[in-house]
Amino acid sequence: MKTINDISCKGKKVLVRVDFNVPVNDQFEITDTTRIEAAKPTILKIVKDGGSAILLSHFGRPKGKDDKYSFSHLVKQIGEVLGVPTHFAPDCIGEVAENTAKNLPAGEVLLLENVRFYPEEEKGDEAFAAKLAKLGDIYVNDAFGTAHRAHASTTILAKFFPKDKYFGYLLAKEIESIDKVMKSGEKPVTAILGGSKVSSKITIIENILDKIDHLIIGGGMAFTFIKAQGGQIGNSICEDDKLDLALDILKKAKEKGVQVHLPVDVVAANDFNNNASTQVVPIDKIPNGWQGLDAGEKSLEIFKKVILASKTILWNGPVGVFEMPNFAKGTIAVGEYVAEATAKGAFSLVGGGDSVAAVKQFGFEDKVSYVSTGGGAMLESLEGKILPGIKAIND
Repeated sequence: MKTINDISCKGKKVLVRVDFNVPVNDQFEITDTTRIEAAKPTILKIVKDGGSAILLSHFGRPKGKDDKYSFSHLVKQIGEVLGVPTHFAPDCIGEVAENTAKNLPAGEVLLLENVRFYPEEEKGDEAFAAKLAKLGDIYVNDAFGTAHRAHASTTILAKFFPKDKYFGYLLAKEIESIDKVMKSGEKPVTAILGGSKVSSKITIIENILDKIDHLIIGGGMAFTFIKAQGGQIGNSICEDDKLDLALDILKKAKEKGVQVHLPVDVVAANDFNNNASTQVVPIDKIPNGWQGLDAGEKSLEIFKKVILASKTILWNGPVGVFEMPNFAKGTIAVGEYVAEATAKGAFSLVGGGDSVAAVKQFGFEDKVSYVSTGGGAMLESLEGKILPGIKAIND
């Protein structure tokens, strides 16, 4: 894997594709700087080498040029997080961008205007990528969050730097972490899959069954498995058209020697709200009018035993409706078990929007081995797909 560690950037203009698609409030204040912090080590390596970093990113989903999605509002805050003089170019291609890039002093950073102001970006247009390529001597991709898209700045641009294209630290770490789970993970390997739908995880489950020893299924998707086996799930969320598929997954897992752990009890509520009446019931005997919203104590004991005995852990999706404090206990408990296993030497990778949100909300971010920054990209990696942004650097 060719990373930025393999080169000196001294005297070079380095084009870096970052993922600065950050959340902002109505005053254009960035409300979560995680993605900027994540790209910071790569940017600092370039400027400390005596190079200059030219940053490319998208922001939001603009339809053409739209001031609401301009990086001009964010450049000052981004510069503060990076701690390096950071300038702004009001375009990402053409004369203005080229001149600003050309005159950028070593040790400084230039943030280009939103690449998605041009429809050619999402079309993966080669002529547009050629214009971007004029701005730098070296291309570095450090945007895992967009590595699954064959856009101009994430994939096509690499063609113009056949010998000078590298992975940034963040992207390299993402690839390494997924490889640890999928290829080189120390056994036993456990996957914890939660969230509401089996349908969104089918390809992942099918792809990881050969690599794992234990599969913990929690959250809303568990009810589809329970109902498929003849259980009564009351008003719990369920994909009725996926019952046969759930049985098929259980059969395949058995054939491959993978132990599947489903919840045995749940915290059921008589309404989908935080203040609903609750009772703990067996997961296959939920009364009509009630729905399971969190894992019960007995389920958590089973999960704990499996997680603490694991050497490699993948966690994707919460095991309850953690957004409501009264149904967050299961997800917090799973976070505690993963943190404890990690402290004992296990490798733990957390990824996928909701589990990342939960890990951050409950303070487990620094207690697991790695928290993935790319939701869709990580899921596609786990499905076994070769991501175009990664392939473009390796080719």
